[in-house]
Formats: sequence, C-alpha cells, structure tokens
Amino acid sequence: MSSLYSAVSNSLSLTADWFFKALWLVESDRNNAKVDTYRKALWPEISGNVLELGPGFAESLRFLNHVTISDGSHVVDSNVITSYTALEPNVFLYDQLHKNAEINGFCVEYDHKSYPNCKELGTIPTRNDMVPFNIVRGTLDDPNNIPQCVLDNAPYDTVLTSFSLCTVKDPEATIKNIIRLLKPGGAHVFIEHVRQPPPGDKRVTEDNNVNSVLWGKIQDWITPLWSIIGHGCHVNRETGVTIANMDGWESVEYKNVRPVIDLQSRIMPLSIGKAIKATI
Repeated sequence: MSSLYSAVSNSLSLTADWFFKALWLVESDRNNAKVDTYRKALWPEISGNVLELGPGFAESLRFLNHVTISDGSHVVDSNVITSYTALEPNVFLYDQLHKNAEINGFCVEYDHKSYPNCKELGTIPTRNDMVPFNIVRGTLDDPNNIPQCVLDNAPYDTVLTSFSLCTVKDPEATIKNIIRLLKPGGAHVFIEHVRQPPPGDKRVTEDNNVNSVLWGKIQDWITPLWSIIGHGCHVNRETGVTIANMDGWESVEYKNVRPVIDLQSRIMPLSIGKAIKATI
C-alpha cells in the first residue's frame, strides 16, 4: 500500500510540475515586464560563488555583469561570477534553464546525485574562463535533505531568490538554511511577491493609490485555490518581514512596491532588497 501511495504521489507531483511549466510559458513574459526594472538595478550586485533557489527558466541571468568577447557575444563576467548553482526542483524547467544559461556563456553541468535520471547533457567548454553552472534538483526546506552538491559548494557569496520563497513549504526553514549556507558577510538578494503592505508602511516606495486593505483581503481569500493552481504559490506571505525578523543578519534593507500594470499586480506587490549575514 505504501509503495502504491508513493507512486501515486510522485505521479501527481510530476503532473503539477508539468502544469506549472505550461503556465509559466504563458505568464513569464508578463512577470518579467513587471520586475525587470528592479532586477536591472539589483542584479549587477550579485557576485562570487552564487546559489539561486528556484531559478525557473532563469531569464534574469541576462542582468548579471557581462563582458563582450572576441566573437561579439555577451557572456557572464568570470571576474565577477565565479560559480553558479541553480537549485530547481522542477525538472520540466530544465530545458529552458539550460538554454538560458548557455546563452549567457555559462558551462552547464548537472548534479547526477540529486537527479540520476537526467540525460548526459552539458556544455562543451569553448573558453578557459567559462563559469560553471550547476543544475541541482532539490530545495532548502529540510536541513537534513539538502542536496550534497549544494553543501559541497558552500559557503556562498550570494544567495538569490526571485519569486521562489512564495512556493517553498517552510519559508522560515528555507531562510535559516540560506543564512547557514552564506559565508559571513555574504548577501541574500531577493525579489519576492508578498501580501499587500498595510497603509502607511514606510517601506513602500511606489504606492500607486492601491487599496491595500481590500487587496490584502483578496489575497487571503484566493491563496488556498491559487496555491493549488500556482504550484504551491502563496500570494499572502509577508516574505520581506519574515526575512528581516530572522536571526543571523548583520543588516536587512528592502523596499515594498505596489506596481500597477494589470490586475495580477494588485495581488502581487513586491519586496525587493538585500540581507547581509553577520560576520560574528
């Protein structure tokens, strides 16, 4: 009975992963239109040994520091980014993830321990300065179940989350593990959609006259259904507040914005910022 339950559960999980890819193929351009302005300002600060949680298609790699090489292409600057680990649980996203990493000049590798069924695919290095890009299957929800590759590559100079802490099963545990994996003085860079900040929130830098009380209640109402449709996405998490309240930071700086582009923007305001791990 237990083996049958496990098989059914795994089948349902894979179906949900496939559905999310189909949904994201439709939604990713609209999402990028909303957040790319903020990524352009923040992503150049990403440096060193990098870990990204839930990169999805990794469209934002184009905002990292790049250089132009002899053939005229623009590739990630190996003097700024030394290594990149992409921790992504949804294997249906790997084809686009791999493609975007290669477009940005990374040398793509797969972690076969976390995803033994992956094809023997990778990038054939064409330059000595190509930055390794490790695709790893997993999450940081459980400190006892972090992929060994992620642990082996630690500590990290930068941990990046972009629209990923909304879907993790345990955001507090995930943030604790982010702090654990960062080197002292390392940065957690984040852009996360959150519950509407309350009226008068001093961190709000773009208000756009949104009725935050009304839309906050709407977020609470729709989250149970949306979390099913959206692959575990919770639109009413106060992620910026959660990050700021965790022990282990030297400093946390973030802002809240209420972009008004479409209806979806009203249920997905943003917390954008950077948290620095304490050095002692």
